[in-house]
Amino acid sequence: MKYPLNVTSEIGELKTVLLKRPGKELENLTPEFLEVLLFDDIPFLPAIQKEHDYFATTLRNRGVEVVYLDTLATEALINDDVRMNLIEDFMRESNLVETRSYEMVKEYLTSLPKDQLISTLMHGIRKNELTSTGKKHLHEMLEDFDPFYLYPLPNLYFTRDPAAVIGNGVSVNRMNRSARKRESLFLQYIIKYHPRFAQHDIPLWFNRDGAYSIEGGDELVISHDTVAIGISARTTAQAIEKIAINLFRGNSNYQKVMAVEIPKSRAFMHLDTVFTMVDHDKFTVHPGIQGPGGEMNIFILERGDSAEEVNISQRSNIVEALQEVLNLKEVTLIPCGGGDHIASAREQWNNGSNTLAISPGVVVTYDRNYVSNELLRSYGIEVIEVQSSELARGRGGPRCMSMPLYREDL
Repeated sequence: MKYPLNVTSEIGELKTVLLKRPGKELENLTPEFLEVLLFDDIPFLPAIQKEHDYFATTLRNRGVEVVYLDTLATEALINDDVRMNLIEDFMRESNLVETRSYEMVKEYLTSLPKDQLISTLMHGIRKNELTSTGKKHLHEMLEDFDPFYLYPLPNLYFTRDPAAVIGNGVSVNRMNRSARKRESLFLQYIIKYHPRFAQHDIPLWFNRDGAYSIEGGDELVISHDTVAIGISARTTAQAIEKIAINLFRGNSNYQKVMAVEIPKSRAFMHLDTVFTMVDHDKFTVHPGIQGPGGEMNIFILERGDSAEEVNISQRSNIVEALQEVLNLKEVTLIPCGGGDHIASAREQWNNGSNTLAISPGVVVTYDRNYVSNELLRSYGIEVIEVQSSELARGRGGPRCMSMPLYREDL
């Protein structure tokens, strides 16, 4: 079978992408749990599914193979041992430690067919779904205070974050927020056990069991030898240094990691919410991440004197740093919202800078960001718009909703 992973740029022709269709996990959102589950609003499930199907169909119409997270996770349960290990890992990471609750929930999960098991782990288990006869603990009887045995994973449709393919390998990420930490467990099982991946010796650039967090929205493969990673509210400097060491040691093609510090706020959640690559020499950018004269905190990590060390040098101008690492004479930054203060802030909130390139100079964007979209077109970029009224409520755009598994080399 063909080697299943290859991402050596942000803009190479997209051949295979991993998506997650929004499901019942969104119907387990309630106003009092929005903050802890990292949402600002409650999407309307039939409408968001329709929009996501439109997004998937748009990709298929351009020749992209679309595979789904829940399907791959189900197919990764190749025997009863793997199935039980996933159940136990998931319950442990859900902090379900009370003896009676543990046994009751485990018995319920074990009774489910594989596909229902995966969907249940994703959308959660309410206390009123299981029989009351097994409830012996006070917390089990307080449904109004805490209605869940297993909390839902409503952010799963943002498949970009739990893992990232870099070159011929993958980082299986430690998510920063507790509401999302279990998401990368599915990717760990898929890479380890799914027949599509298990037969290959796939390098692991980052392990989710580490102490420091990194998320895929901060990981941009900007060329065959350079990765840009955001130092953000969700990705730590320690994790960036760790992944750089592993990447340099395991793939001789990679020479540099460009660490870019961005403001640590919800509007600037990941690097790809403020900065994405749309062509060989063109990038979208939200002007709010730049200081006077375009100054930023940028660090270039390169191989050190030993396999466990990196050399670090600092830069202050994003354009000059990109010209250096990409060996280009010119780099163009296309400002979200055209640089207008109001339009830029509005469209940034709706992921105007979060574009998904499916080939050089061809990007998928949200239709609502019409100012940014027209500006992209004026720079010669082909813009494919997708519906976004409900999808945008999760604060993620087309790049956030997609995890490329295979791109053609440039």
